[in-house]
Amino acid sequence: MNHQAVLTLINPLNGHLAFKIFPFEDNSYFDHLQRLNYYSIILITQGEGRIKADFSEYDFSGKTIMFFSPYQPYMILSKKELKGFSINFHPDFFCIHKHQKEVACNGILFNNIYQPPFFSIEPADTQKFETLIQQMETEMQNTELAQYELLISYLKVFLITASRIKISGVPEAEKEFAGNKEPFILQNLKDAIETHYRTKHSASDYANLLNISAKALAKICKTYFNKTLTDLISERIIIEAKRELYLTSKTIKAIAYELGFNDEYYFSRFFKNNADVAPQLYRETVGFARDKV
Repeated sequence: MNHQAVLTLINPLNGHLAFKIFPFEDNSYFDHLQRLNYYSIILITQGEGRIKADFSEYDFSGKTIMFFSPYQPYMILSKKELKGFSINFHPDFFCIHKHQKEVACNGILFNNIYQPPFFSIEPADTQKFETLIQQMETEMQNTELAQYELLISYLKVFLITASRIKISGVPEAEKEFAGNKEPFILQNLKDAIETHYRTKHSASDYANLLNISAKALAKICKTYFNKTLTDLISERIIIEAKRELYLTSKTIKAIAYELGFNDEYYFSRFFKNNADVAPQLYRETVGFARDKV
């Protein structure tokens, strides 16, 4: 396939990036920490290396696809030649929260605190993704009627295809855990965090809820999630905070209070420490509710 160089669409209303595709043949784009105010999809067609994302590190090899949310920190380290494609899109262009019913990728591809932000794919799937990328590249050079709408349609198909591939791999993961006691604790932990993250913010709270020692629970989290329990709780709070900043016009104080913080300034420090950006700046650069219907 003949692929173009960098192709970028700019939002005419604010001059910010709306949608971007580029092929790469080395690691120079990703060998330093990325904290971008848009979504990133990275399709690796050749190479191997290590991903640093959030609080964890993961090895990958072969054909791999990666998904990162706005301001999610990541970098890719690779000793061998790395080839593939990167797709970037701003929430103003396509907001996965607003289209969750259509593409169902939030929590599967993006914003999943329990799984690595990537998975391996088969050659046939890689071919599907490359074909979609080529269609997007063609459309990006077409300034005719409904260009954005058609690009969004291709992006939806891309995300739905990726979600299906990832979901289809779940049974294998379940087999690995068959007969093992710990996955039941993991599921109970997931349920507990989902139920209580607004009110319970400490690791000891969840150890008490699950009637397990804090040390044992910490070991399980490190083994299965490659993260600390505190990291998991913090990430879940941040995902909800980002969603509120994205989609609503609630004050930061109100969002802080809903997430169990009595002090707006403490919440702002917590958000910045975990997202590397202040809540107000996040809202201004990513938020979807700015003077929009």
